[in-house]
Parts: sequence; structure tokens; C-alpha cells
Amino acid sequence: MPTYTLPAPVSAELEIRKSRFIACAMPVADRDAAMIELQRLRDAHPAATHVCWALLAGGQSGMSDDGEPSGTAGRPILEVLRHHALDGVLAAVVRYYGGVKLGAGGLVRAYTDAIASALQPAQYVERIAQARLVIEVDYADEARVRRWLEQQGYPLVDSGYAMTVRLATLLPATARDAARDTLRDLSHGRAHFPETDTTDLSI
Repeated sequence: MPTYTLPAPVSAELEIRKSRFIACAMPVADRDAAMIELQRLRDAHPAATHVCWALLAGGQSGMSDDGEPSGTAGRPILEVLRHHALDGVLAAVVRYYGGVKLGAGGLVRAYTDAIASALQPAQYVERIAQARLVIEVDYADEARVRRWLEQQGYPLVDSGYAMTVRLATLLPATARDAARDTLRDLSHGRAHFPETDTTDLSI
């Protein structure tokens, strides 16, 4: 199943029985980046009663009710992210308590509605598994390989020079085998591919 991320932050604000709920969702690379964004949010709303959040970022997911009754804030936010098949996304809801208690069911609905409202107008970008491809070629073939990478829009992420030239690029994992074949042809069979690994990135 494909997963998606956000190209840019989105936000929405709801008032529910005198409480203000300010919801935002944003793309993040990992948990460390999410924690930085959460601190910025807390700094921007020092008088807020709660800043509840959920993060889906591969193996670095998490959530917090931030003082709300257990299971009434972080998990509902997380479920909305899962429902939209999002990953690499932090969703947070800032609550200013208005004096009227909502009860557990009311809180679940409020946090669900708040983050769903923020995501409603959002554009989604499919996350595509990217592969790192290391290409080893003779010096005579370097310019030809670099030109081909540039034409394909594949970034050069590393290079090294010894007996041969080593160039590393990132490309969609599904294009890796075809790229190897093409580069072998370009170099008249002299290109070698000593290592690869796959990461999950969005493009």
C-alpha cells in the first residue's frame, strides 16, 4: 500500500464548547525534527492548556495526551494520520481550555475533528522508496555517467577518486535495475555497482 506525506504544513482552528483547538500537521524527517517543531509550537502558545500530538515516521512514531485523560487526544490524532495513510508527518493540536468539560467521548471527537479539519484541504505527496546506487567507473567514463545522472534528475550525493571513480546517487528503487543496465551500456560494460541500500524518502 502506498503511503503519503505533506508537501507543506497545514492548520485549522475550531471552537468547541468554549475551548479553542488549534490543529496543525507538517512533514518531518524524523522524531528529532518533530520534537523541535513541537517545542516551537509550545513556545508560540505558552498559555495553552495542552499541546497533544502524534507522529508517524517509520519506526520513530509516537504520541502524547499531554495531560488530557489517557487515550483521548494522542491516539485519536494518530488514527486520523493512519486513516489518511500518512507517514513522515507530525500532527499536533493546541488546546486552550474554555471552562466546559467535554468528557472522554467529547475529547476524542474534538481532537479527531480538529486534526481532520486541518488535513481536509491538504495536498498529499506519495512517498517513494529510494535506493542509493554506487557506480564505479573508469575516469574516461566519468563525464558520460555524470551527464546521464543530470539528464535523469538523479542527484549526485557522494563521489570518490582512487584507481577508479565512485559516484553515488539516489533514485527510485523501481528504477535501479534499469539504471544499472543503462550505465553498463554507456560505459561499454566497465561500470560496476559495489553496494546499494534502500531508504524511504518522499519525492
